[in-house]
Amino acid sequence: MTPQEISAWRKAKRAGLIAARQAIDADRLERMRLSIDSHIRRAFPQMAYGVVAFCWPYKNEYDARHLLAQLRREGAVTALPAIVAPRSPLVFREWHPGVALESGPLGIPFPRESRALQPDTLLLPVVGFDRQGYRLGYGGGYFDRTLAGLRAQTIVTGAGSADASSTDSGGAARPLVIGVGHELARLDTIYPQPHDMPLDYVATERGVYRREPEDGGRLRFLERQGCSPPACLAGEIAPGYFGEGDPGPQ
Repeated sequence: MTPQEISAWRKAKRAGLIAARQAIDADRLERMRLSIDSHIRRAFPQMAYGVVAFCWPYKNEYDARHLLAQLRREGAVTALPAIVAPRSPLVFREWHPGVALESGPLGIPFPRESRALQPDTLLLPVVGFDRQGYRLGYGGGYFDRTLAGLRAQTIVTGAGSADASSTDSGGAARPLVIGVGHELARLDTIYPQPHDMPLDYVATERGVYRREPEDGGRLRFLERQGCSPPACLAGEIAPGYFGEGDPGPQ
């Protein structure tokens, strides 16, 4: 397909996947969230000891706030992305309940005044994802530009591979990027273009997939190992925990 045809295909596919996601009823959506929470906790225990960036849930996306509430109690620091200029890489600013939020593009809230952080892990929502770990997003390209910049920084500083999170005294490295979404978002391909940045892992209600660069970048489903309960049940969070009154998605 030509670039113009791919752009039109992505636009139509994006609209269809968002509509399908918004049609999920609240009870099923909550069950899916609990499953994703559990899979992420089991596969990535190191998240409790670092900086975890996430996105405020939008249009029935996976809601990471419950999981991150538990991770903060264990010592993690959490951050939200902020757009500082059009068509520029994002910055990640610390957020926890009590940090003021402002309404950004699409009505998605972000912290304007809190400190900027370098995430160790990024939980990145997907509209769609394909068998090679490429993400279909909302079309703005912000996360691709951000990840490309972090990868270049990693290479320059010698902090480690572009496909793995690592740090040294030379500077910060690219975070571990975990796409999060639902099985209905799984596609054969998104027709990736040169600017598209692949994910390291994808977590859905089914489990966790890992991208295998040595196998042509294909996603491999990781079978369950051991057992752990859901990370944080909704009933464990007090009313108002998420800051009712903060601007949120419309």
